[in-house]
Amino acid sequence: MPVLMHPSPSALRRGLVGVLSGVLAVAGLTAGTADAVPKAAAPKAAAAIAVQVNQVGYLPDGPKRATVVTAATAPTAWELRSAAGATVASGVTTARGGDTASGDSTHLADFSSYTGTGTGYTLVVDGQRSHPFDIRAGLYNTLRSDAMSFFYQQRSGIAIDPALAGAAYARPAGHLGVAPNKGDTSVPCQAGVCDYSRDVRGGWYDAGDHGKYVVNGGLSTWLLVNSFERAKRAGTDAALGDSTLRVPERGNGVPDVLDEARWELDFLMRMQVPEGKPLAGMAFHKIHDANWTGLPTRPELDDQQRELHRPSTAATLNLAATAAQCARVYAPYDAAFAARCLDSARRAWTAARANPNLIAPDSDGNGGGAYGDATVSDEFYWAGAELYATTGEAAYRDAVTASPWHTSSGAFTSFGFGWADTAALGRIVLATVPTGLPAAETTRLRASVTAAADAHLTTMSGQGYAVPLPSTAYVWGSNGQVANNGIVMAVAYGLTGQQRYRAGSIEALDYLLGRNTLGQSYVSGYGEQPSRNQHHRFWANQYDASLPNPPAGSIAGGPNAALQDPVAQEKLSGCKPAACYIDDIGSYSTNEVAVNWNAPLAWLTQFAAESANGGGDDGGDPPASGCAVTYGIDSAWNNGFTATVTVKNTSTAPVDGWTLNWTYAGGQRVTNAWNATVSQSGSTVTAKDVGWNKAIAAGGSVSFGFQATFTGSNPQPTAFTLNSAACG
Repeated sequence: MPVLMHPSPSALRRGLVGVLSGVLAVAGLTAGTADAVPKAAAPKAAAAIAVQVNQVGYLPDGPKRATVVTAATAPTAWELRSAAGATVASGVTTARGGDTASGDSTHLADFSSYTGTGTGYTLVVDGQRSHPFDIRAGLYNTLRSDAMSFFYQQRSGIAIDPALAGAAYARPAGHLGVAPNKGDTSVPCQAGVCDYSRDVRGGWYDAGDHGKYVVNGGLSTWLLVNSFERAKRAGTDAALGDSTLRVPERGNGVPDVLDEARWELDFLMRMQVPEGKPLAGMAFHKIHDANWTGLPTRPELDDQQRELHRPSTAATLNLAATAAQCARVYAPYDAAFAARCLDSARRAWTAARANPNLIAPDSDGNGGGAYGDATVSDEFYWAGAELYATTGEAAYRDAVTASPWHTSSGAFTSFGFGWADTAALGRIVLATVPTGLPAAETTRLRASVTAAADAHLTTMSGQGYAVPLPSTAYVWGSNGQVANNGIVMAVAYGLTGQQRYRAGSIEALDYLLGRNTLGQSYVSGYGEQPSRNQHHRFWANQYDASLPNPPAGSIAGGPNAALQDPVAQEKLSGCKPAACYIDDIGSYSTNEVAVNWNAPLAWLTQFAAESANGGGDDGGDPPASGCAVTYGIDSAWNNGFTATVTVKNTSTAPVDGWTLNWTYAGGQRVTNAWNATVSQSGSTVTAKDVGWNKAIAAGGSVSFGFQATFTGSNPQPTAFTLNSAACG
């Protein structure tokens, strides 16, 4: 079933995008043909395990809370047990009562005071046992990398390398004009929009379809670049530096996260109307197939004509904002590219000022999402803020201070910012990037960020699952909104250093990774019960067994009480808002992936991982051998699992090139790996560096991951050697 649109919370509130009606007719299907696709699996009304935890785990110095579903009114005893079954901490729950969003009666179990580390912990309450989880410093290192790899694998116009993505995810370049593609190298406009063609190759496929949308791409690009800019202020940007991610540009002297964002930035600037043409400087709103692409369809096999859709003020201001941000952040690494970005931003700003009401229509939804947005004053504020922060010029300052959003109490909302609600981005820029604004003005702007963060914390404190969303905000892409609100709290932490904001932002990840009414990890490849059948035209194993499931690190859109697709309507009728989700490829309104949801996931996991700069350090005295190894299973299923191995150099001398060996006792077989070259002979596994990660500084760490199969039991290895020396 094709995706019809990606409405934002603002769009739903403004009435721009209502609940879909006649969805089958719009999609070109009839009730009779709907049976041609596989039937959705029936969702569970509630998870079988009543003790809901972050299924990946918790940071040693972070919040550690679980939600217990129980009708008991009195506090109930809980025990935290190690993998060996020993009780390492205990206490009693706090009764919270009914949770509106889920309908559950809940208790809170708080074990934050426990600071031990290890793998395979469980929380036991009244005979009910949680899924197993880890407590370790390096908890989010691999998820951070995988959440970023999503963008590489969504790239258009480049072959996806099996050495970077894994053999199952390798594919030829899509939409470069190689038959049967019509290509994105010379794309005509829709009739009546323009009389020429444009080279708009590259960029990211927006979601599960093959469309590329400037407004959603702009927000997503901003988030990735902002994650680096924030980390650089905090002095933690090394984790996002050159040769830290699985991208083909690694080793070029530019931080990898900026390499990834540039793939989209180049596309966004290609979408700008050239000089000498009508509406010069404006940006085309989107480019996608003339009609909805069938599912499944590999990108290189898409044979439809591609079309440019008319320019819009919103798209143009997205370009102005992201290109201005580019000019500031990329300048130390590529001055020429930064200058090109600034020129594009200035031209876009001037064009938008000359055409302030060129609104993308909601009716333009055939073949791709409409992304309509009738209110663009917030985009003007955001773009003006970025241009002022980059240039310091009075014209941009005056546009910012004259905007009603500069003093509005509505810049931050309980629903969270999004592609149609960008005033919060302008506030964040002005609150965090030094400008020439008066000190009192900057103080006021920063206070608005912390006030918004406090409001999210208040919302979380009143809920059974501590979600930074009100019960009315389970709309299309609710998981993205959870992550966006987590970002607001993280920004408040950066401004104040107050731990409650850090705790709130990390606890938002708890919800996304399993601490919710369904016991569902919405991130593929992570947790005991992860999403596996997210809506996508290539990662479509549920429809075609020759195609892969989504790669690890892809986040599903999440619960959507409006039930805006036929699968959700059939299978989820009567669901409570927080339970309106089904892991079925046909449920595009609850289970699609999208760049604007993975971008805040990548931002948040980078923030959470900062307390893990030492990698997988489990504490204690360093072993005399000079190395320590942490082996953790990230997810497992009936005959397979994924794992992360972290090697710490506990000696006083650096390691230059490494080989790690271990032996399996349960017949496990490694099938593919990332960040290391892994081979296996019998039961002995050998993992070697891949060049860019060969150096391990004294006290430093390196992590790699792999996927493996097993039969019967899956015991963890107990002995490791690094360069032939035994490790602890």
